[in-house]
Amino acid sequence: MIKTALALSTLLLISGCAQNSNTTASGTPDSGTSTEQNQPHHQETDQWVGRWTGVEGLFLDISKNEAAGPGHYLLEMQYGLDADQSGTFEGQATAEGIRFNREDGQQLLRAGDGEATGMKWLLEKEDCLVVKTGEGYCRD
Repeated sequence: MIKTALALSTLLLISGCAQNSNTTASGTPDSGTSTEQNQPHHQETDQWVGRWTGVEGLFLDISKNEAAGPGHYLLEMQYGLDADQSGTFEGQATAEGIRFNREDGQQLLRAGDGEATGMKWLLEKEDCLVVKTGEGYCRD
């Protein structure tokens, strides 16, 4: 009788914990607010969709990642002269630009001008996107 009572008590505790964790997971605001928080940001970064040109054959193609929802992008890029310095990366709009990860770590793509790229070949450009000094892409 005591074993049965202990077994039932254990089952009740386990089911109560499982139910509580499901309620917490479904009740978290993260699932709905991340899109809402990106709403104003992606309106600006949506204007970045298209092809951007770097130096010596480097490029950046930005497209909307429709499957992931508003504020999500696919960044196809050749970001270095070596063949392995290319790929397609998933990005997300933030207040600062588009945040994405690639082999060399987390990156932030932000608006700038030719001077912000740090490259003399792009100095006179006005409409650019910059990852870091020495890596930028511009439109004519």
